[in-house]
Amino acid sequence: MAGESRRQRLRALLKRVALRGVDPAALEPAFVHPSAVHEGRATSSYERLEFVGDAILGLVVARWLYQRYPNASEGELSLRKASLCSDLALAETAERLEFGELVVSGGGLSLVRRRVSVFADALEAFIAALYFEAGFEKVAAFVVREHLTEREKRLTTLDDPKTILQEWSQRRYAVVPAYRELFEGPAHDRTFHAEVAVNEEILASGSGPSKKAAQRAAAAGALDVLRARDEDVAPRALSAPVTRVARTRKRTA
Repeated sequence: MAGESRRQRLRALLKRVALRGVDPAALEPAFVHPSAVHEGRATSSYERLEFVGDAILGLVVARWLYQRYPNASEGELSLRKASLCSDLALAETAERLEFGELVVSGGGLSLVRRRVSVFADALEAFIAALYFEAGFEKVAAFVVREHLTEREKRLTTLDDPKTILQEWSQRRYAVVPAYRELFEGPAHDRTFHAEVAVNEEILASGSGPSKKAAQRAAAAGALDVLRARDEDVAPRALSAPVTRVARTRKRTA
């Protein structure tokens, strides 16, 4: 995509998500997949930004959950955070914001097969680029408005398999699940494989376009095994969020 055309699409994105005073050029690196660098189409990818964006996202989500669910336990908050920060959740938000029109990748990368991991990474990188350009609070407002409130509307159960498996493992054996990963393929287009063991028993394996996806698939398989032979493996019930009325009353009491 030509430079000016990309800038126009970036300006349209910024307008759509109500981000004013942000230089579109500063956000362009957030959409460059490593495969584009591998093929000489760009000089740097979004990988470093993704590293920062992952940390920022975690803090924003943790703060939001802590304030919004005052009656939730640490375990429930962890489940909620895992659900909101999952690759699938991030990818759905990125796709809704039409990130697919902005991602630059190499010709050998299948965006169809790797859509979830690529879009999730791009959203994390975008969060980091926005942080460096506009500051933390503007980033936090963007994440809450465009990701958290939208995801919360559709959340009916806390079903993150890795977190549920870990809670069960700690409750039953006082240990955490152990994951073992392998990968195949070139660095810019790898397939990951993972197996998970609890108390030294290998329960299941899974594959995916990222390490997280492979671990999640393995954990889901492990839960299927455990549910067939145990009765205490189940998603946690949801707590109700605090309302604006409740917060107002608390301040005036």
